[in-house]
Amino acid sequence: MTIRVLLADDQALLRSAFRVLVDSEPDMEVVGEASDGAEAVRLAKEQAADVVLMDIRMPGTDGLAATRLISADPALAHVRVVMLTTFEVDEYVVQSLRAGASGFLGKGAEPEELLSAIRVAAGGEALLSPAATKGLIATFLAQSNGSQGGGDLVHAERLGALTGREREVLVQVAGGHSNDEIAERLEVSPLTVKTHVNRAMAKLGARDRAQLVVIAYESGLVRPRVT
Repeated sequence: MTIRVLLADDQALLRSAFRVLVDSEPDMEVVGEASDGAEAVRLAKEQAADVVLMDIRMPGTDGLAATRLISADPALAHVRVVMLTTFEVDEYVVQSLRAGASGFLGKGAEPEELLSAIRVAAGGEALLSPAATKGLIATFLAQSNGSQGGGDLVHAERLGALTGREREVLVQVAGGHSNDEIAERLEVSPLTVKTHVNRAMAKLGARDRAQLVVIAYESGLVRPRVT
């Protein structure tokens, strides 16, 4: 299956470089280019994109607003957004995840990392680039929610619908572990882990694993460790 990729960046030179890289892969193709967020939302629907590489800062409708629009549109439920940031320590990183992005990647990432990011996002996995550690996410969440103490009450209440095993798996997902790693830790099969993850996503209204990570922190199930 070919992964259909949409490029959204206001810098034409960067889009051209990304296009050459993506189109060189046998399992993916660029189906459109957008110079602002509004165009990205329109093309995501028109071109049936699977993954959008979305720059956060663009004129007019920025990447954050565009991601919210994509996430809120039932017709685009299958679309995964990977945010591109100039600096990985970016004040919008967690806002991007909350808006519905599957993850983020620094523009200085290696070509192999970018291609891997597209494949990971297309597969529905949470994407945190190698340079963006779990501690970074935890730090941003701590800064955003530290004054709230008990975490987000809505998410906390939803956790009540999870079984004990689903909560246990959610903690592992928030720790950045893959299904295989979680299966080994809990001594169950990867298929069983996948089932628990999918059920947790359905009960918590999460689009993908990235959203599960945010919910786990915002609800207070997992406490940020700021180092």
